[in-house]
Amino acid sequence: MQNLKGDVLSDFRIFETDEFIKKFSKLSSRDSNFLRRKLDTYVYPQIKEEPFWGNNIKKLQGYEPDTWRYRIAKFRLFYIVDKEEHIIYILTIDARKDAYK
Repeated sequence: MQNLKGDVLSDFRIFETDEFIKKFSKLSSRDSNFLRRKLDTYVYPQIKEEPFWGNNIKKLQGYEPDTWRYRIAKFRLFYIVDKEEHIIYILTIDARKDAYK
């Protein structure tokens, strides 16, 4: 993707899936407020710029398509990246204790 000057744009767009929205809506208001603030001010800006690398980002093994995990306190955010379309699909969010079952 290029802008009018011909420079390559590195920013990805974020798409929250229905599964993510459903899980997010079931969280307590305290957790959802905390997570929304983190997502909007820190997580989304970071993964839009660099979805594959960071202190809290890890590629999960054995998943097809390639799936990534972002650690946010006691929660885990899971997403996949469409490199061609420059879209990050936010799949779901879970408490760590439930995330890997």
